[in-house]
Amino acid sequence: MWGGSKLSSSGSRFLGALRSGFQSTQVDSSRLTTSAVYPKNQLSWILQIKPWVFNENRIMWFKSYSITFACLNWMKSYRLPWTRPYSTSRTTVDKNEMKTFLALAHRWWDEQGVYAPLHSMNDLRVPFIRDNLLRTVATHQPGKPLSGMKILDVGCGGGLLTEPLGRLGASVIGIDPVDENIKTAQHHKSFDPVLDKRIEYRTCSLEEIVKDTVETFDAVIASEVVEHVIDLETFIQCCFQVLKPDGSLFITTINKTQLSYALGIVFSEQIAGIVPKGTHTWEKFVSPEKLESILESNGLSVQTVVGMLYNPFSGYWHWSENTSLNYAAHALKSSLQEQPAPAEFALKGEAEELQAEASTNSGVQEDLKK
Repeated sequence: MWGGSKLSSSGSRFLGALRSGFQSTQVDSSRLTTSAVYPKNQLSWILQIKPWVFNENRIMWFKSYSITFACLNWMKSYRLPWTRPYSTSRTTVDKNEMKTFLALAHRWWDEQGVYAPLHSMNDLRVPFIRDNLLRTVATHQPGKPLSGMKILDVGCGGGLLTEPLGRLGASVIGIDPVDENIKTAQHHKSFDPVLDKRIEYRTCSLEEIVKDTVETFDAVIASEVVEHVIDLETFIQCCFQVLKPDGSLFITTINKTQLSYALGIVFSEQIAGIVPKGTHTWEKFVSPEKLESILESNGLSVQTVVGMLYNPFSGYWHWSENTSLNYAAHALKSSLQEQPAPAEFALKGEAEELQAEASTNSGVQEDLKK
């Protein structure tokens, strides 16, 4: 997150100097696609993350049956990523980040303060979530279009996005590892009896609720969150596990570009002081291409990636073809019926074909001898 309502003269000059570079970073807003590359020295990675490629592309073709079955026995210990039990000993929470947000916990609902850009972002992200969810249902209730849906808002902070989703009729659980954030969110929702019934807040991390909420939610929201976690792969795996089949994952975050470093960290934190220093770590930013690769390898099919731009002078966001700064993504969880077969079955199929071929060739050779 970066932006603000007031800029210094030096900040204005800094933005002007970057404008030409920004205009040269246009990219296509259509759905991004990536192709996986499988180096020879990453065999174990392939078997663990995408074991079915052996069946689809027939990469492995053994002439020796002993090698084939030895490989089958070796592979039995591997499981698909979405069936692998999650270990709670791993965490996605960065304790240093928690300290930063703890100091700002009382400022979530100050619409002119450090979280002003997040308040303004609701003009884009709420319709983005609502419209994509409504495409998955045949009918909806007027006035409460998300009625009957269960949504998990991860890293909910003070509830800035949780409350609008509750007003649309959804049952929302907001989670955040910072207890003071949850206290702020609970206090604010208590003023609205309707929201008090539809929204539940919990002080915890995503991985802490995975075991008790497997395939519970129609949608998971991670808005301005993934750039703060310490283990993105584990975070996405947890999102997959708590989603129902065909459930939606919505992410908004910051691209990892030179421009995002210049504006998101140098300008916003060090020059203009719009957000406190240390709020963002550029190394944690993630490009749309990398994010899609992680999503796809964990059973989530990316539907949409679109750029978001914030105008610090007007205080408003708008959609853009440019994803070099902020962007939003929507992905769907693959249904159980469409999940590919485990690798060992794929290779067994290959082995059976080889056996059949060998039997046929032996028969032909016997006929020729006669």
